Amino acid sequence: MLDGISLVGSRDGFLLGEPGKRYALPNASVMIHQPSGGAAGQASDIAIHAREILRVRERLNRIYQKHTGIRDLETIEKMMERDYFMTADEAKTFGLIDQVLEKRMVKPKDE
Repeated sequence: MLDGISLVGSRDGFLLGEPGKRYALPNASVMIHQPSGGAAGQASDIAIHAREILRVRERLNRIYQKHTGIRDLETIEKMMERDYFMTADEAKTFGLIDQVLEKRMVKPKDE
């Protein structure tokens, strides 16, 4: 279980946890974006790293397509192009969280 208290960003948005156990507080923000990285060295090595980042970007977009409420790959690609911030309610609609916690969850005293 992962709780979104304030800001869940970048890869953390991808790692929000197992469906059914993903929560955020009402004022939390969730941010997603495409992978980034840096490479130095010979041109051929830089090209290898660039191909890998592009491969990871495509895979990540397809994973979001499979596991969120958005089935149109073009929409996901557009969202992932730059930093994309969502409110807790938007993240729920997107499919990254399951519930926006409006009040404390209290465990029964017998637990």
